[in-house]
Amino acid sequence: MMLIEETAPAAEALPVAALRGHLRLAQGFEGPEDAAETAALAGFLRAAIAAIEGRTGKVLLKRRFRMQLDDWRDRLGQALPLAPVHAVERIEIDDGSGTVTSLPPEGWRLVPDLQRPVILPTGVVLPHVPRRGSVTVTFLAGFGETWAEVPPDLAQAVLLLAARYYDDRSRDERHHAMPFGVSSLIERWRAVRTLAGRGNREWR
Repeated sequence: MMLIEETAPAAEALPVAALRGHLRLAQGFEGPEDAAETAALAGFLRAAIAAIEGRTGKVLLKRRFRMQLDDWRDRLGQALPLAPVHAVERIEIDDGSGTVTSLPPEGWRLVPDLQRPVILPTGVVLPHVPRRGSVTVTFLAGFGETWAEVPPDLAQAVLLLAARYYDDRSRDERHHAMPFGVSSLIERWRAVRTLAGRGNREWR
């Protein structure tokens, strides 16, 4: 599977002010904020968001993703690797010879589960993917477009982790382990992997 993030979180959606307050950084009253500091804080937040999303499989801020598969994991239903999914915009099958066919939306439906969203066929099975071909699914995922829509525990975990990155910025040795407080906050959101079905297919 290849998963590509087509759009990044919008800069204005990042909680830079909240991180600045958490770090108790001084804010200027006589002039504009330090642009370099703001850019640095935004970078720490993006890194923290990526780490939290990687551990949980949950997308915090809404954006577009593209998933490419050599074939369906299961033609009875294809699980998506991220949640929550708001919409599947399109599904395309490449026959391996350069011909790409867009599947009609009436041929499938999205089951938007918070843990394991799935694309189900409206018929018996999902369409056949040629042996040398591939299938590409483009979808929108995320809790919302603003930081206020992110669940409070995940939002707090991002601030704690971004603050750790800020504190470690000048150290020669980096702490790669997730801080205990962050791990505790995200534990209930972590994706559960199960093996089910013929051939021990993995659903996530």
